[in-house]
Amino acid sequence: MKKAAVLLEIIKENIEKVIVGKSEAIELILIALISKGHVLIEDVPGVGKTMLVSSLAKSLDLSFQRIQFTPDVLPSDITGFTMYNVKSGQMEFKPGMIMNQIILADEINRTSPKTQSSLLEVMEETQVTVDGTTYPLPTPFMVLATQNPVEYIGTFPLPEAQLDRFMLKITMGYPSKREEMLILSRFQKDNPLKTLKPVASAEDVLFLQDSVTEVKVAEAIKEYISNIVAATRDHNDLNLGVSPRGALYLMRASQAYALFQNRDYVIPDDVQKMTLSALTHRLILKPEARLKEMTAERVLKSILNTVYVPVIPK
Repeated sequence: MKKAAVLLEIIKENIEKVIVGKSEAIELILIALISKGHVLIEDVPGVGKTMLVSSLAKSLDLSFQRIQFTPDVLPSDITGFTMYNVKSGQMEFKPGMIMNQIILADEINRTSPKTQSSLLEVMEETQVTVDGTTYPLPTPFMVLATQNPVEYIGTFPLPEAQLDRFMLKITMGYPSKREEMLILSRFQKDNPLKTLKPVASAEDVLFLQDSVTEVKVAEAIKEYISNIVAATRDHNDLNLGVSPRGALYLMRASQAYALFQNRDYVIPDDVQKMTLSALTHRLILKPEARLKEMTAERVLKSILNTVYVPVIPK
């Protein structure tokens, strides 16, 4: 566990050579990576969403592909396609852009629902099926998607089935005045991303993913997660609560957070820390709740304040 925690800190510090003041966002992305999950980054333009993902990719010795989603991107551009080879006289598979380990789905809500749906199988089963043939994706594999919440013209909101595939949803936020001055100084002469070197390999990431599965989760913690999830399904302000997939992702994220803290067991604090990032995007508010200016975050915070917190002996 200590080796895993040290390795995570090394990766985090390397990313922070480029990204200023976003320690929590970096940590959440690494938590999703070692939990075999995917991340949706939603924030206004220019706060460093793409830079954050690029810094992660360069810190790891993994193959990386940025896909700029636009209305004219086709599903076959993502998954690949088969075509007839005149020389060999056979059909050949031409891999799509998804055949990489780290995928940046930039502005994912700017492409059509048909193209968005091409990621459903990829994100759930780490494979693509083209013309009846299934092709496995390289491991480790992760999709990091970005979207702009303030522009609606020419966009296609992600459906609930697509949102549910993301383990975590995070925001970056504007930097403080001091952080912004540091950004100006750091980028004054050149982009530090250009000189960023990898500090971990694919084997290191797989080791971290295996380490997460070794983090123990007591029955009381599992019951605590189940109670939180059940409370969302019966809440008066919600039309849709958290799915069983969401409960599983919350448990995995809690295990990864415990690993980050150099622990081999989950405590209630870990669950509470990951609840908002893991569950907020899975909730659908009732129209009358929106009129009361209720938000998914406020609903989850109220649930955390009312659900019994177990005492875990150390």
